[in-house]
Amino acid sequence: SGAFEPLRNPYLILVKMSKVSNKAKHAGNVMRNVKVDKLVLNISCGGSGDKLTKAARVLQQISGQEPLLSKARYTLRSFGIRRNEQIAAHVTVRGAKAVEIIERGLKVKEFELKYQNFSKDGNFGFGIDEHIDLGIKYDPSTGIYGMDFYVCLTRPGRRVQRRKYKARRLGVQHKVHKDDAIAWFEQTFDGIVSGKRR
Repeated sequence: SGAFEPLRNPYLILVKMSKVSNKAKHAGNVMRNVKVDKLVLNISCGGSGDKLTKAARVLQQISGQEPLLSKARYTLRSFGIRRNEQIAAHVTVRGAKAVEIIERGLKVKEFELKYQNFSKDGNFGFGIDEHIDLGIKYDPSTGIYGMDFYVCLTRPGRRVQRRKYKARRLGVQHKVHKDDAIAWFEQTFDGIVSGKRR
C-alpha cells in the first residue's frame, strides 16, 4: 500500500550485521585460520579374535601407524559382548597425513556431507562402507571393512587451554563452531553440505 512498515525484529538485523563486520575484521588474522587438529579412524568389530586383528592391520595400512584396541565398557549379552573385551580398533592421525586421508575419504563420499554430520563444537564425522575405496588393494584373506572418520578442527592458540603451566580459558569467539567447520569444509574441499539450515 506504500505505507511505512516497521522492521519485524530489528535486533536480529543488528546481530547479523555485527557478525558480518566481525568476519571482515578478522579476515587477515592468521590466528583465526581453521586447521585440522587430528583425524580418528575407527573400525568396530563387535568382538575380539581374528576379525579384530585384521581390522587393526587395515588401519595400519591406511595410516602407517600402530592402531590401539578399544575395550567394551559393559556387558551386552544380546550382542555377545563381555565387559573389558577388545571389540574395536582406532588410530589417531595428525598433520599432512591426516588431511590426505580425509581427502581420500571425502572422495568416496563425493565431497558431500549432511548438515547433521557437523557437531556444535566444530567437528565432523562420516563413514565409508568399504576400505578398498581408499585405494587399498583387496586382499581375500583380510576381507572388506567399513570405518568411521572423525575430524577435529581447531585454531592456533588452543594450547593455552591445554597447557600444564598457567592454563587459561579459551574465549568463545576463538572456538571453532558449526558454521566455521562447514565454511572450512566448503572452502578447503569445495564440498557440498546438504540439508543446511538457512
